[in-house]
Amino acid sequence: MTSPDRGKAWGPGKLGKLGFGGAGIGNLYRAMPDGEALATVLAAWDAGIRYFDTAPHYGLGLSEQRLGAVLRDKPRDDFVISTKVGRVLEPSSRGGRDPEGFDVPADKERVWDFSEAGIRRSLEDSLERLGLDHVDIAYLHDADVHDLQAGISHGLPALEKLRAEGIVKAIGVGLNSAEAALECVEAADLDLVMLAGRYTLLEQPSVPLLERCLERRTGVVNVGVYNSGLLARPDVPDDAHYNYEQAPPAVVERARALAAVCRDFGVELPTAALQFPLRHPAVVNVTVGASAPEQVAANAARMAESVPEELWAALEAAGRD
Repeated sequence: MTSPDRGKAWGPGKLGKLGFGGAGIGNLYRAMPDGEALATVLAAWDAGIRYFDTAPHYGLGLSEQRLGAVLRDKPRDDFVISTKVGRVLEPSSRGGRDPEGFDVPADKERVWDFSEAGIRRSLEDSLERLGLDHVDIAYLHDADVHDLQAGISHGLPALEKLRAEGIVKAIGVGLNSAEAALECVEAADLDLVMLAGRYTLLEQPSVPLLERCLERRTGVVNVGVYNSGLLARPDVPDDAHYNYEQAPPAVVERARALAAVCRDFGVELPTAALQFPLRHPAVVNVTVGASAPEQVAANAARMAESVPEELWAALEAAGRD
């Protein structure tokens, strides 16, 4: 049975409207010096952000190490932190650089493990890297990429057990597929769904995930709101990316049309992209990554900006054209 106040407990009052995503400080696509990474986390703290998300996948544990280096010196009751389970990091002697997009040495390898033992070990390893005694939220990571049914049959019950034992306060799934997320919401009593890149200003899936989350009192943490950078700048360039690849010309034109509507109302495209998801009552937080302190400051400023209500109606009309 779903707790009647679980969704309320993990709403904006707990997480804040804006969260910090830790992929960038795990050297996603490019290496960051330690000093720059730590300054980026501190910039998030100074901007008032109190929800931080990370994962073993991000830089083979580097993101967790860097995030913990800052947060372990902060009052523990003053922030919320989430990490992810489903991949266990094992030592590797293959050499070279990580083949999965993070600019780090490939001295570890990711091993999928949705078993209870694997999930407990993953969480223990994460706590060691973070230097914390607990995380608040544990998400089952990328079950839609690996084996959704194993995630539902084994991973989610294991997370429910950890929550019942008080080892974590909240559980959820972190997925790129709205359809897969809906299956998970139906299968388990989840506190949160972290949905990546599927509910954005550019596109909203026809799957009734958000409405079902409202009924189940499952909060949605929305990530990937810039659609891999397509909506991250006021003017959309020809070489913009979408879904981590070169954006097709038709998609670029759609984004430019949205940017033009935003300009008519004196609002920049990234500001509208950042604020749009929170208009749905199921969305409790928007979490955005950053790879420099100034990016964090810009995101915080955009989230605080006043946007005229008429803009949203105009954008909706543009989407129907």
